Amino acid sequence: MTKMAYPTTRRVDVVDELFGLKVADPFRWLEADARSDGDVAAWIQAQSELTAGALASLPARDVFRERLTALFDHEHLTAPHPRGGRYFHLRQSGLKNQPTLLVREGVEGEDRVLLDPDTWSDDGTVALAEWAASRDGGHVAYAVQESGTDWRTIKVVDAATGEVLEDKVEWVRFTAIAWAADGSGFFYARYPEPGDGAASQAALANHAVYFHAIGTRQSEDRLLHATPERPELLHFPDVTSGGRHALIYSTAGSQTNSLTVVDLASDDWDTRTLVGDFDNEWTVVGDRGSTLYVLTSHAAERRRIVTLDLAAENPVAVELVPEDAAVLSHAWLVGGRLMATYFVDVKSEIRRYTLDGQPDGTIALPGIGSAGGFQGHRDDNEAFFVFTSFNAPTTIYRYDVAANTQAVWAAPKVGADLERVVVEQHFHDAKDGTRVPMFIVRRDDVVGAAPTLLHGYGSFGISMVPFYSPDQLAWVEQGGVLAIANIRGGGEYGKAWHNGARVDRKQTSFDDFIAAAEYLHDRGIASEDGLAVHGESAGGLLVGAVVNQRPELFAAALPGVGVMDMLRFNQFTGGHLWTGEYGDPADPAHFDNLLAYSPYHNVAAGKRYPAILATTADTDDRVVPAHTFKYIAAIQAADTGSRPHLVRIETRAGHGAGKPMKKVIDELADKWAFAAHWTGLK
Repeated sequence: MTKMAYPTTRRVDVVDELFGLKVADPFRWLEADARSDGDVAAWIQAQSELTAGALASLPARDVFRERLTALFDHEHLTAPHPRGGRYFHLRQSGLKNQPTLLVREGVEGEDRVLLDPDTWSDDGTVALAEWAASRDGGHVAYAVQESGTDWRTIKVVDAATGEVLEDKVEWVRFTAIAWAADGSGFFYARYPEPGDGAASQAALANHAVYFHAIGTRQSEDRLLHATPERPELLHFPDVTSGGRHALIYSTAGSQTNSLTVVDLASDDWDTRTLVGDFDNEWTVVGDRGSTLYVLTSHAAERRRIVTLDLAAENPVAVELVPEDAAVLSHAWLVGGRLMATYFVDVKSEIRRYTLDGQPDGTIALPGIGSAGGFQGHRDDNEAFFVFTSFNAPTTIYRYDVAANTQAVWAAPKVGADLERVVVEQHFHDAKDGTRVPMFIVRRDDVVGAAPTLLHGYGSFGISMVPFYSPDQLAWVEQGGVLAIANIRGGGEYGKAWHNGARVDRKQTSFDDFIAAAEYLHDRGIASEDGLAVHGESAGGLLVGAVVNQRPELFAAALPGVGVMDMLRFNQFTGGHLWTGEYGDPADPAHFDNLLAYSPYHNVAAGKRYPAILATTADTDDRVVPAHTFKYIAAIQAADTGSRPHLVRIETRAGHGAGKPMKKVIDELADKWAFAAHWTGLK
C-alpha cells in the first residue's frame, strides 16, 4: 500500500528546556487561532481537502448517513421540571438541529413552545444550553451558546407570554442557574470580561458567583462569592429546596469540592464555609428546617448520605445512609423520601430511604440499564425519572412516591428492531490483575468474530453507563460489535476506581484499555485486524496514548477532540482545571509522567500505525484544536506505516455540546465509514 501524500507542514525550531531536558515542539505554530492566522487557516484548508477526498471514496459513508438519519429521527425527551403548576421539558423532534423548550399548564396539558433555538440561526449552530425555571413557573432563565463555544449569554423569558425580557448576562461559562425562592432573580457564575481577542483560547481565571435581579443591568449584579486567592477555582451556585439558603460548590476541576452556604434571609448575605478543603465530594440533595441532606465521599469511597445541622455553630457530618458495597451515584429528596441511585457492576438500582435513614424499598426498573435524574419537590408526591439502556430508548416515568408506583409519561418510538440487539457484560483481567467490566453489544445473529468498535474514556471519575445511543446502534445494526470499556479513571466503582488512574497513576487507564483490546482479540470477539478504537476529549487522549503504545492491536483509531499535548494543556482556556486529574506540567514531580504518555510527544516512528481519523472543531474552546493539529502533524511527518492518518475539522462547532443534528450525523457517518473500511465491516 502506497503511503498517502500529505500536505507539507512547516517545522519550526522551537525547543523548550524543561527540568534539564530539551523538548522539541516543531509544530508550535499550529497553536495560533485560525481566525486570525493565515498560515494556520491555510493548513486547515489543505488538510480538509485531503480528508474530504479520502472520505468521499468510502462506500459505507452513504449507508451510515442514511441509517443514522433514520435512527436519530425520533423524539428525544427530558424529564419535566414541575414549577408552580407548569411543567417544563425539552423535546428534540425528529431531525431538528436543536431541542425545543416546551411548557404545559398542568401535567396533562398541551405542550406549548416556549423557546425554539432552530429559529435563532440559519445553520442551527446557536443552541440552548443551561436553563432553569423560577419556582413559581413565571420565568425561565436560559443560556445561549453560539458555534459550540463554552461561553454563554443568559437571557430571561416570560413563561406565560413567551416574551424575552431585556435582561442580558454575558461572559458566563461553567455555570448552573439557580433562582431565588421568590423569583426576584437568579444566581450564576461567570468570568471577568476577557480582553480583545482573548475569548477563544486564553487561560481562564477568577470565576465568581453573582446574583442578577430581574429587570436590572448586569453591571448592577451583586457579587456573592469569589476567591481571588485561588483564581483557578470553579464555583457552581444552587439554592436549597426550602429556599432559605444559597449553596456554592467550589472545585479545582476534579470530583471534589468545598461547600459554602449563604443565609438569604439575612441582609448582608455573608458566606459561611461548611467544608473548606477539596478532599472529598459534598453535594446537598435536599433540606428540611436547618438540616441539610448531603451526599459525600468523605470517609466513604463509594459515597454515603450524611446530615449537616446549620443551627449548630460548627456543623459536623452525621451519618444517615452508610456506605454500601454498591456505589452511590446520585440522590434526591422528593415526596418526603430520599431516592438514591446505586451502581451494581455499572447497572442502576434505585433505593428509597426515609428521612431518618431507614430503608424503604426499591423502585422497580424495566431492565438492566441506567436510571435516575429525578425531578420533583421535597414535599410533593409527584416526581419524574428516566430509564435508558443500550437497547432501550430514554423513557420518562411519572412516579407516585407514596404508592411507590410509576407509569410511562413519555416514550419515543424508534426506527430500529431493538429485540435483535443483545447486551452482555464481560469482565477481563487488567495488567495488575484487577477485574475490569466491559459491555458488549451486538446483533443477535453476530455470534463469531466481527469488526469491533472499542470505546472508552477513563478520566475525571465519569462512568460509562448503559444508555441508548443511535450512533452506536448504527454500527451494531450493520453487523459490528460495540465494546464499552469501564476502565479505571472512571467512577464505576467509586473514588478508589477514579484515583487508581489519576495523576501519576494515569498509565493505569491505558493499561486497562489495552487489556480490554487484548481480551477482544483473545476471546475471538474482534475479527483479526478488525478492531477500531474510539474516544473523545479525555477519551481522545486515551486513544492517542494506546495507539502510540500498542499500535499493532488496532486496525483503525478515531481520537476525537483529544488532549494530545500533555506539556502545554494547562496554558489554554480551562486547561489548568485538569491538573488535578493529570498533574501539573510545571511541577517536576509530574513532568516526567506526563511526557511519558503525551500522544504528541510519543509518536513511535518505525512502527505500523492503524488508520487514523482524528476529529476536532475550529472553535473548540475547551480542548483547543491545536492539540489535534499538532498531533496529526507529528504522525504525518513520522514513518508510521502506509495507512492514512487524517484530520477532520468541523466548522462553526466546539467541543460537542450544541452541535446541530446535521453536523452530528455527517461526522458520525464519516467516522463509522472510515472504521468500517479499515476493520472489514461489510
